[in-house]
Formats: sequence, C-alpha cells, structure tokens
Amino acid sequence: MSKPEESPDSGLTVTAERAGETLAALVRDLSPGTSWSKARELCTGGRVWVDGERSTDPARRMAAGERIELRTGAPVLRREAVPREAVLHCDADVVVVRKPAGLLTVPFEKEDHDTLLSLTRVTVRRLEAALGKDSNPSLRAVQRLDKDTSGLVVFARNVRAQRLLQEQLTEHSVTRRYLALVHGDASDAIYDSLLVPDRGDGRRGSWGVFRKAQGEPPESARQATTHVTVLKRFAVASLVACELETGRQHQIRIHLAEAGHPLLGETVYVREWHGAALPAPRLMLHASVLGFVHPRTGRPVRFEDPPPDDFEAVLRNLARRQS
Repeated sequence: MSKPEESPDSGLTVTAERAGETLAALVRDLSPGTSWSKARELCTGGRVWVDGERSTDPARRMAAGERIELRTGAPVLRREAVPREAVLHCDADVVVVRKPAGLLTVPFEKEDHDTLLSLTRVTVRRLEAALGKDSNPSLRAVQRLDKDTSGLVVFARNVRAQRLLQEQLTEHSVTRRYLALVHGDASDAIYDSLLVPDRGDGRRGSWGVFRKAQGEPPESARQATTHVTVLKRFAVASLVACELETGRQHQIRIHLAEAGHPLLGETVYVREWHGAALPAPRLMLHASVLGFVHPRTGRPVRFEDPPPDDFEAVLRNLARRQS
C-alpha cells in the first residue's frame, strides 16, 4: 500500500544561509546520494512539496523559512508545462524559453510527447489565458539543442517569423554563445571543418580528421565553424565559451573532442581523449546567449541565461580540486 501524500518521507526548513538555492539542490540534501538528474525528476514528477503544496519546478529559488518535504509515496505527475519563469519572452511572433537538460527540444518519434515544444505551448496558452486571450498557440522549431544540453531556445509562432529566423541562421547573423566544460588545458581557437555523418568509424565528425581524406568530400559534408575562447583554467579542465557561425548537429562536441578536449559528461566523442573522465551529471554544455533580429520589429534582441545548478556544482568541484 502506497504512503499517503500527507506523510512526508523526509523534510527540511530552508535556513537563511541556504536561501536562494534551488529546490533541486535542497532535494539532494534530503536524499543523500541523489544525482542532479534524479533530483530534477523528483521535482517534476510531483514528489516534492513546499509549505504543503506540490512544487514541480526544480529551478525554483527557495526562501528562508520555507518547508520542503519529499514524498516518494505521492503519485507521479506527468509533466504538463514548462515553469512560467522559464519563458523569458513571448509575443505574437516569437517565444524564447529556457530548456532544462534531459528534455528533447522537439519530438523525434511518435511516442515523444513531453518535449520542450509541446510543454512550452501549454505554458504560452496559460500565460495568454491569464491576460484574457483565448489562444491555441502554434509553435514552430527554428533551432534545437541536444537533449542533455541546457539553455536558450527560440520558437516561432507563425510561418513568416520562422522563415525570417531561419534566414538569419543561414546568414550566420544569429548570436549563439555556449558555455562548456572540457577536459584538459584548452586554447583559444577557431575550428573550421566539413562535418560528415560518418567520419570512418560510424561517428559524426570532420572529414579528413579521423581518416585521411581521399578525393572530393562527400555530398553530405557541411561546413562548420566554431570560435572557442578560454574563460577559466583549472588543473584538469577548462571553462570555454563557444560562438557558433554554423549550427550543425553536435558541432561543438565534435570540434572540441577532435581537438583533444571532449566535454565533461561526453559519452560519444571520446576517442581522442586518453585521460581519466572527470565526473559530471550530464553533458556540460549550456546555451547561455541568444541574439537575433526580431522578425516583426527589425530590432536586435538579446537574451542571456546563467548556467543551471548542476553546471555550477561541477565548476565548484573543479575549483576545490585546484585549491
């Protein structure tokens, strides 16, 4: 027989010293050994309560005096929407939203229902209903992030906005800045290569890097350019900023791995790294800046999003190892 919802398994009251930390961070204290992904899952699944009410937003900043309870006997909630705070901008043409790690941007299979696209649509409908608008928002994908990548995504709300934003991507005029934690002592660099679906070992990669190029590149080859700037060096890793000219699949992961600096949390592109794998709860890649020309006003807009708690926790661990 399952536990009743009114019977918490464990709980804590937020102290003044811990005020401002996220719900997921404090849930990890409630259940020692819980990973960041599991803590987020407990929140979004409706297993965490704050002051007697469910709280499903793992990024919620907690206030001193609030009581957090973990109720593993409570029924799991299916995720219905992204938190309202995750929508940074919403108008008649575009929606800019924070994507959490572990969530698909758009569906790849028929059974992929809980995606950023579908969950954002619900949130936009609720936001507009609160303003007295009766809407059934149609969101259109413009760019995508890998499932384990967090950060900023823009959706178009009509065909014209989608076309104009895609034109900006083609012209390389969209600002896309990522933060990445990589193995080793990285360097400032510009990586420019032709990416192919199979570089010779079944993996995506740069043509002529894994296996010596012979003849002309295949028709599937696509130009990819990544600008990398080192922001901070640690004893065994580096924090880098990556600016994209192009947006090919896995571009940042491939370029840094082929340079001998795979991302922390990388499980695919690791052939070039022969050292120990540093611990990370997921792929340490975060889309921190997104800028484009608004498709209706013609004015440049820019959005920024600081890295989430799991990213910051790895940064702190690296700093401690260095001290």
